[in-house]
Amino acid sequence: MKNKNIVTIGGGTGSFTLLSGLKKYPLNISAIVSMADDGGSTGVLRDELGVLPPGDIRQCLVALSDSTDMLRKLMSYRFEQGGLKGHTFGNIFLSALEKINGNFAKGVEDAAEILDVSGEVIPVSEDQMRLQIELKNRKILKGENQLDHNEDIRSIGIKRVYLKPEVRAYQKAIERIKKADFIVIGPGDLYGSIVPNLLVKGLSEAVKKSQAKVILNCNLTNKKGQTENFSLEDYVDKIEGYIGKGRIDFVTFNRKKLPEKLIKKYEEREGKGSVVDIKERNAMRSYRIVLANILQEHEIQKAKNDSIGGTRSFIRHDSGKLAKVLTMIFEMGDYENIIKEII
Repeated sequence: MKNKNIVTIGGGTGSFTLLSGLKKYPLNISAIVSMADDGGSTGVLRDELGVLPPGDIRQCLVALSDSTDMLRKLMSYRFEQGGLKGHTFGNIFLSALEKINGNFAKGVEDAAEILDVSGEVIPVSEDQMRLQIELKNRKILKGENQLDHNEDIRSIGIKRVYLKPEVRAYQKAIERIKKADFIVIGPGDLYGSIVPNLLVKGLSEAVKKSQAKVILNCNLTNKKGQTENFSLEDYVDKIEGYIGKGRIDFVTFNRKKLPEKLIKKYEEREGKGSVVDIKERNAMRSYRIVLANILQEHEIQKAKNDSIGGTRSFIRHDSGKLAKVLTMIFEMGDYENIIKEII
């Protein structure tokens, strides 16, 4: 049985978690990564050097790397003092490779070779872009960094997001989607990590036309003003608004109850309705919900000198559990075909 072609779409910590688990299985993985990040170390490098955002790409490279533990630690090392305080070595490394090559995508390929990456890490676009956020009162905020740092978002709420300028998808990303057996979306911030990919010209259209099965890893928690009180169904509706109604085939959803202590702590930050639930458990759907214990049991601690660490979720998927569930879905079709042949 040949290895399945798996395309993941996302960015940030969600993609790192997903890829860290999937890389342990015999799969052909192509990770398509958002290029809208402009917060923390990444934002400074974008503004000062004019480079494409390296942060999410770095996380995906580290997740898929088969290199030494020391080299992976080096890529994630965050400087604690001086002019480089808050920067990660990996972000600076990728920015240097872009400058050397004169091309970000080529720099990522070189980094993947140095880090002995299993699979491919692909920027969704080779062009500079900025996320534009329109609030429900029609006010426009500029930059993905605003999502977690602007109080207007939390108090007023988001109406829509779009990219400026409009950019085209990197051709390699389109080619991998065409050849995919499965397309895996999320987990990750809806407006920060997932939707920016789907807004890039040609990307959503490629997913619509693809013969691949589409899997959504539903988020565990919501964010005030962004996905406030969202249910599983709301996430599906929002994403299918970009890739086409009925396009999602499977949704993975955590069935393990979150510890009350963590729920309380999260609700103090994000308000009531922070934990995602299923609105109608017995409803007729065009997709299958796969219920499983995919929760990381212990609370995630903020990394030292991470300037945006306070905005990250401390309730996350378990990479190993999630990967195990996904590989079962990948193999499901093979077993169904075998059963049909036997019958």
